[in-house]
Amino acid sequence: MPKEATPKDTLTVTDNRTGKTYELPVENDTIRAMDLRQIKVKDDDFGMMSYDPAYKNTASTKSNITLINGGQGVLRYRGYPIEELAEKSSFLEVSYLLYNGELPTRSELEGFRYQITHHTMVHENIREFIDAFRYDAHPMGMLVSTVAALSTFYPDAKDVEDKHTRQLQMYRLMAKMPTLAAYAYRHRRGLPYVYPDNDLSYSGNFLSMLFKMTETKYTPKPAIEKALDVLFILHADHEQNCSATAMRGVGSSRVDPFSAAAAACAALYGPLHGGANEAVIRMLNEIGSVKAIPEYIKRVKNREVRLMGFGHRVYKNYDPRALIIKKLAYQVFDEVGKNPLIDIALELERIALEDEYFVSKKLYPNVDFYSGLIYQSMGLPMDLFPVLFAIGRTPGWLSQWEEMLTDNEQRIARPRQVYLGAGKREYVPISER
Repeated sequence: MPKEATPKDTLTVTDNRTGKTYELPVENDTIRAMDLRQIKVKDDDFGMMSYDPAYKNTASTKSNITLINGGQGVLRYRGYPIEELAEKSSFLEVSYLLYNGELPTRSELEGFRYQITHHTMVHENIREFIDAFRYDAHPMGMLVSTVAALSTFYPDAKDVEDKHTRQLQMYRLMAKMPTLAAYAYRHRRGLPYVYPDNDLSYSGNFLSMLFKMTETKYTPKPAIEKALDVLFILHADHEQNCSATAMRGVGSSRVDPFSAAAAACAALYGPLHGGANEAVIRMLNEIGSVKAIPEYIKRVKNREVRLMGFGHRVYKNYDPRALIIKKLAYQVFDEVGKNPLIDIALELERIALEDEYFVSKKLYPNVDFYSGLIYQSMGLPMDLFPVLFAIGRTPGWLSQWEEMLTDNEQRIARPRQVYLGAGKREYVPISER
């Protein structure tokens, strides 16, 4: 009997233009795009490229940080399920895990907490910088600008090749992000700035800087403090999303992390990324009542409006973060009162999960569907929502940046293009046009 061929970890490609066959190595279910370059019609051709708008099926890196299985609704940080981390961990512990790869010991966590706590102050010039913005400036615009400005206060941050210097900038950025966010919020409200309180937790300190008025000591409500900490955990990282890609792409030029993080914040500013939960609130307000939902569903099916907070580029199942946030919402409501929009949200979710139109399209609730309801119930304005997202995502950005810098395969980001413009043309003097 003839022997069966031994399987190879290769992909055989036949170019029907030339009849030539190529054998491409397969590693981790991928082929290297550079291996396509050998496929040419003529020797002086540039070679074959892959074309993938928006990187929908292109892996730009190997990563050990976050795993998403969209089909199964799985999200894990460094191997730990998001459900366990949200229930048992704290945001600072998760931040340590993302950046260092392992959960900290008690002493390591205390050391990490100390470093973050004692870097929360910002230079007084930053406060003056924020004062220069218009009274109605968007908080996210202020955050992008002030994060970028931090690079001018810490010139040592440019030494990105030094591990200890990188770690110091990580402490600084994680610590100062809530301070900048709170200053932006207070500026919009015309309120005096509140300095950090080192006696409070990471989330508790942020709440103090947001809401403290004339009291000597601000004491955050435990349910609100815990809810905010969990929301930060749920947003801490999400693989190679738009803002993480911006952080890596800009960081690949070896710029300081504050400048790279400003680019990530700018990416998050967009309504398709960090502004999605604000869009959910606007949709629920537009619907107005449970009775109006059927008519709105009709408009969605007629493609007159979009169903915000449902569906995800990655998840083709229920976003695991949405299940956690839905439960969290009721804990917040028990503390501050029920958000009247929750009834509309629940009925909208029920219909969407039962209607064949939405089921067939795998449109399940995502993380943005309930998070905005929680933020609104806390008394936070909608234009602050993407700023809150940025605080939570900061450890993820820094972890992605650190991994990119230490990956020997990475180079400065420089995608190729398929040129479809005009061929060579002769310049025509303006007098003859």
